Amino acid sequence: MGLPYENRDAAGRALIRAVRERGWVRPDLLVYGLARGGVPVAAEIARALNVPLEVMLVRKLGAPGQEELAMGAIASGGFEVLNTELMGLLGVDEAALASLRRAQQRELARRERLYRGSRVPAQPAGRPVLLVDDGAATGASMAVAARALRGARAARVWLALPVAAQEALRRLEAEADGVLCLASPEPFLAVGAWYQDFRQTSDEQVRACLAASPGEPGGVS
Repeated sequence: MGLPYENRDAAGRALIRAVRERGWVRPDLLVYGLARGGVPVAAEIARALNVPLEVMLVRKLGAPGQEELAMGAIASGGFEVLNTELMGLLGVDEAALASLRRAQQRELARRERLYRGSRVPAQPAGRPVLLVDDGAATGASMAVAARALRGARAARVWLALPVAAQEALRRLEAEADGVLCLASPEPFLAVGAWYQDFRQTSDEQVRACLAASPGEPGGVS
């Protein structure tokens, strides 16, 4: 399928064959969608392979008064990445960092409850995992998520993207056991430029994707 993708569902379907060709389909595979936009892409893959779908959340730790400037990030499972050099330049001390961390941890927990409800998350320890997003301009969020899955002792961490900037791919290759990307156009512009329909994924869509996921143990279709 060429660019642009019709929507995120179509992008997910385009990835399925490539995932199979890579030899990444395993009976114990877990597919993670990076919330929120990566979840419908990942859902198509999980459905086709008949394996469980999980959600991975990443929250940016924005600089005080400059929230768009990321000093680091936290991810599902309590994993954290910090840019200590930037924190030093901005004069952000441990007390300020702790306050930011608590706020984002509360938001992570709220979203986890919202998306999963009473559903118990599958555990990645000792299993291969496939982390999926709808695209990557910088790769920063996906890199943090990949590190979180490594920290959770996943046996393999594979990344799949319909489209990404070449610089983002170079960054991600250092974080994973394999990176699959269907297209890396330059100039990249933005992820949304490569979709006909790039409307924001809603919380309700994320919940619906998770609710429709096959339970464990997963089989391969």
